[in-house]
Amino acid sequence: MTARDDIFELGKRVSQSIIGQNTMVERLIIGLLANGHLLVEGLPGLAKTRAIKSLAKNLDSELSRVQFTPDLLPADITGSEVYFSEGGKGEFKFQQGPIFANLILADEINRAPAKVQSALLEAMEERQVTVGGTSYPLPDLFMVMATQNPIEQEGTYPLPEAQLDRFLMHVEVGYPDETSEAAIMRLNRDEENAGQDKHADAPRLNPQAIFDARKEIGATAVSEPVEKYIVALVIATRYPDRYDKDLAKLLHVGASPRGVISLDKVSRSHAWLKGRDYVTPDDVKAVVNDVLRHRLILSYEAHASNTSADEVINRITELVAVS
Repeated sequence: MTARDDIFELGKRVSQSIIGQNTMVERLIIGLLANGHLLVEGLPGLAKTRAIKSLAKNLDSELSRVQFTPDLLPADITGSEVYFSEGGKGEFKFQQGPIFANLILADEINRAPAKVQSALLEAMEERQVTVGGTSYPLPDLFMVMATQNPIEQEGTYPLPEAQLDRFLMHVEVGYPDETSEAAIMRLNRDEENAGQDKHADAPRLNPQAIFDARKEIGATAVSEPVEKYIVALVIATRYPDRYDKDLAKLLHVGASPRGVISLDKVSRSHAWLKGRDYVTPDDVKAVVNDVLRHRLILSYEAHASNTSADEVINRITELVAVS
């Protein structure tokens, strides 16, 4: 089997246990392929936790779940130096925290204070953790999926822009439709009766398939017009007055250069999943909302008129043409 066949099989297995959330599953796979981190936002019960658990079950990887709370400490995530005594001699040894797994579920990340949230920054950006002046590398296969509840705001700490920018995509999860809801009910009933996951005995995907896929995605061609289109979309968030004066009233701060880099990575991964070795403008449009929605700071006028980041991005895609 090719790397693409392996990834398709992985996505198929995850989708069989996550019904009605095909977009979230696809974005989860894309995040893995693009070597980035995901911020997933949705109401409780929409299979956010189940999705990454299903991914870990079908991929030969280690999953760590961290439930973020206001009393959490940075050492609870990164680990700390612990004093060991043996034979009359004692020494400090580093005890690894849950961050040293392959897949990290940072559940309700906005419930932890800034000091704890910042403990993730070095791990997400540098792929290492520094404790006691010593840096410890994280696994080659490493992805953080952070979740947050868009409704419950009591006892939460909004993520700072610097940390939001570290996430490759911000994925919004909605309710499944009626057909999917009925299928979810039947799936839950079947799982309770069976007493185990029907994929439990299936062989887990070797992580090497992910690395092979990343090499192929790295060779995916991006033509000069598509490159200019990606840059133009991000530039339009910084200088919207060049395109529309009404749009300029809605934006306070645009996307950083990480927006361009992320849009390029995600677009190439999307094209590869669709079976192509080149990126089209449609690939860019398919992922631009997930890549940019958390990188924009809207103006007071936008908040006053209940204009969302998605509406601003949709307007930008209408105004910016492929050169």
